[in-house]
Amino acid sequence: MAIGKKPWSGRFQKPTAGNVEKFTSSIHYDRRLYPYDIEGSIAHATMLAGQKIISKNESAKIVSALKNILKDIEKGKFKFNPADEDIHMAIEKELISRIGETGGKLHSARSRNDQIVLDVRLFLRAEIKMIIGLVNALQRQLIKLAKREIKTMMPGYTHMQKAQPVLLSHYFLAFVEMFARDVQRLNECGNRLNVLPLGAAALAGTSLPIDRQRTAKILNFPAVSNNSMDTVADRDFVAEFILAASLVMMHLSRFCEDLILWSSGEFGFVEISDAYTTGSSIMPQKKNPDVAELIRGKTARVYGDLFAILTLLKGLPMTYNRDLQEDKERLFDAVDTVKDCLSIFTEMIDHTKFNAAKMRQAAQGGFSTATDIAEYLVGKGIPFRRSHEIVGKIVAYCLQNKKELENLTLKEYQKFYEGFTDDIQSIIKLERSVNSRKHTGGTATTAVLKRISEFEKIFGKI
Repeated sequence: MAIGKKPWSGRFQKPTAGNVEKFTSSIHYDRRLYPYDIEGSIAHATMLAGQKIISKNESAKIVSALKNILKDIEKGKFKFNPADEDIHMAIEKELISRIGETGGKLHSARSRNDQIVLDVRLFLRAEIKMIIGLVNALQRQLIKLAKREIKTMMPGYTHMQKAQPVLLSHYFLAFVEMFARDVQRLNECGNRLNVLPLGAAALAGTSLPIDRQRTAKILNFPAVSNNSMDTVADRDFVAEFILAASLVMMHLSRFCEDLILWSSGEFGFVEISDAYTTGSSIMPQKKNPDVAELIRGKTARVYGDLFAILTLLKGLPMTYNRDLQEDKERLFDAVDTVKDCLSIFTEMIDHTKFNAAKMRQAAQGGFSTATDIAEYLVGKGIPFRRSHEIVGKIVAYCLQNKKELENLTLKEYQKFYEGFTDDIQSIIKLERSVNSRKHTGGTATTAVLKRISEFEKIFGKI
């Protein structure tokens, strides 16, 4: 193939316009797929030789040249040309320039349509493993914090109003649970995409006697795709991954939202290290939680990647269409964003101090143990709806008289229900409130320690 000549130029009478080359080129971003493109090509060449479609000598020349191209790219010696359109054509062109027409035999029984799906599946398979590793690292960090803060009590909130006292450790473990679901989703996505597409060719397969199972074995795919049209049209796995990534980002964003609020003067629950905050260009006193805010903001970015993919796919006719070129920038952006955010968040949370005294003080107020009184009355045989009403009237009395539950005398309690006894004062203590919820999933110290122990069986001693 002559230098500058397109591999598909046979039926064309005019060269591609320069602005069209620029408009249609994806080499400036899909070049990052080069290790997977070469890995897939080496496997393909090996299979072709095994099936006698090309000779063993030709396969060896192709494989050797591809390995040298890989080394040159990694050393920065390889020059990418926008005229090559994409990573596949760039590597094929270089291959042919190095070993001549033998290089042109590599594309036998293959199309860029199944080739790009292979590259993206190989890329995403590797990236999912790395992202799961980052999520696991964050989980371990949160378990470490849960062990450290096992005595710290804080107010739990619903509707942004103080609700009931909980352990800060219980809060941390809530996110460990969320991220565990994220890992499960990522693993399931990884399992579903782990199918060999190569062999589907353009859309109908090939008449050449290929051995797809052999290629799958070389590339460590446990299965091959079952429909050639679906194979080249499918980007479900891209959308599914970005959905899973969006949920990871959503969980990070919710955590960041709390940290942003808690770091304010009005809360004062946390102190994020200076190394993970920034200042103001005009107000000297400011310490802004910019890292947390940016993670919260970048969540919208990944959501945008998801909706871009879904919108891209919704109207495409079968099978391959050039529109699908647009999937990679969105995929790469989601991958890079979630990895960056997981890494920096794990560092930031490791350098964040939690003000136990301030949290306990906040947990004490707001009638946070009112539900304990209602459940105390249930224990005396009163229907919950009636006990709820009684305690509601007690709270109203406190508000009118500017008192807290712990300041009421036994006689005051008995105005609302004569069955109150001296033990009511112990019922409304924070420690008792928290540690009474010792069932599975509860916030009691025993329940939290049990869950930490269960996580340590998964992650190892932390």
